[in-house]
Amino acid sequence: MFIEIIKTIILGIIEGFTEFLPISSTGHLYLADEFIKLKESTAFINMFMVVIQFGAILAVILIYFHKLNPFSPKKNHREKSQTWSIWFKVLVAILPSVVIGLPLNDWMDAHLTSWQVISATLLIYGVLFIVVENWLKNKRPQTADLESLSYKTAFEIGLFQVLSLVPGTSRSGATILGGMTVGTSRFVATEFSFFLAIPTMFGASLLKIVKYFMKGNVFTGSQTIILLVGTLVSFIVAYASIKFLLDYIKRNDFKAFGWYRIILAIIVIAYFGIKTMVA
Repeated sequence: MFIEIIKTIILGIIEGFTEFLPISSTGHLYLADEFIKLKESTAFINMFMVVIQFGAILAVILIYFHKLNPFSPKKNHREKSQTWSIWFKVLVAILPSVVIGLPLNDWMDAHLTSWQVISATLLIYGVLFIVVENWLKNKRPQTADLESLSYKTAFEIGLFQVLSLVPGTSRSGATILGGMTVGTSRFVATEFSFFLAIPTMFGASLLKIVKYFMKGNVFTGSQTIILLVGTLVSFIVAYASIKFLLDYIKRNDFKAFGWYRIILAIIVIAYFGIKTMVA
C-alpha cells in the first residue's frame, strides 16, 4: 500500500501542476501511466485520473473565493452585480460543452485516447501558441478586464473549450488560446479559463463517479485512501501552479509553453514509436 500511495502522490503532483498550465494534464498523465501504474482496475484508474481534478478546482475556489462570492458582505452593490455577471458569463461559456461535449465524451475517451492523438494535439497547439503570440505581438487586446468581457466573447471561448475533448489538447490551453484569439488579454483569458474550470471540471468529476457506481463498482478502503491522497496533493500543487502562472503572464507570453508542448510531443512520438517497433 505504501508504494501505491507514493505513486498516487506523484500522479497528484502531475495533475495539480499541469491542470491549469496550457500543457495538457491528460497528455502528462497518459505518459506517466506508462511508468507509474496503480495496481487497480482500468475502470478505477480512468475514474481516478478525472476525479483528482476536483482538488485543482478547490484550489481555484480558494484563491478566488472573494472575487467569485456574490454574497460577500465586503462587496458593495456594484461589486456584487459584477460578480453575478461573471457567473452568468461562465454559464453561457459552458453551454457548448454541455450540448456538444456530453454526447461525445464517451466516444472521445474510447476512440481518441492514444499516443498518436495526444502527440498530435500537443504538437499542433504548441505551434498555435507560438503563431498566435507572434500574430498578437503588436495588437492591443479588445478586452482588457473581466468586466468588459461580453457574453458573445464568453460563448466563443466556450466553443474553444469543446476542442479540449480531444486528449492532449488541454482545457486551459484551448480556452486561453481561444480567449486571446477572440480579443482578450492574456490575463483575462487565463482568469476566465480558471473560472470556467469550476463547473466544467466539477461536472466531469461528478459524472465519472456516477458512471463508476452505475456499473456496479464500489470503493474499497485502499481506493478511498488513494482518491483522497490524490485529490489533496492535486489541490496543494494546483494552488502553487495557479499562483505561478498568474505571476508569470504579467511579464511573459505563452511561447515557452508552446515550445514545451512541441518538445514533449517529440518525446512522446519517439518513445511510443520505438516501443511499437520493438514490440
